[in-house]
Amino acid sequence: MRDHAKTIFLPDAAATRSLGVRLGRLLPAESTLLLEGDLGSGKTTLVQGIGEGLGIQEAIDSPTFTLINEYLDGRVPLYHFDLYRLDATAAAALYPETYWNGTEVKPGIVAIEWSERLRYKPSSYLAIQLTYTAQASRQACLRAIGQDNLRDVMRTL
Repeated sequence: MRDHAKTIFLPDAAATRSLGVRLGRLLPAESTLLLEGDLGSGKTTLVQGIGEGLGIQEAIDSPTFTLINEYLDGRVPLYHFDLYRLDATAAAALYPETYWNGTEVKPGIVAIEWSERLRYKPSSYLAIQLTYTAQASRQACLRAIGQDNLRDVMRTL
């Protein structure tokens, strides 16, 4: 399994959203993003940018209480999970593999916030760790695991 990494410095929330827009324009269907980071680190802002890059017109909010939001009107569908309030057993009960395998839904982009709560991961994914830096800005550490097309996306960022 191949593992390729890149760190991108993000001076503000607008830069985080802009990174998301670029990802939304570049990511192919059947891409899974595993997002990690503290509260307020920019996970939802990044997903909002992805939605914008996909051409989704609907407002994208954190699905903390609904757990999964589906946005079907973009270039490809966006499936947005938020596992913040769940433990590993409850996260597994959502059957996220049906989304990243496209077995019961149209293949799209799966973005999972608080992905460290997953018991298992797909064979191919883009891990995105969002953190604060000492200068009160953010950075995104991206790591492509598996498919070459994710590595190709990272090269163009």
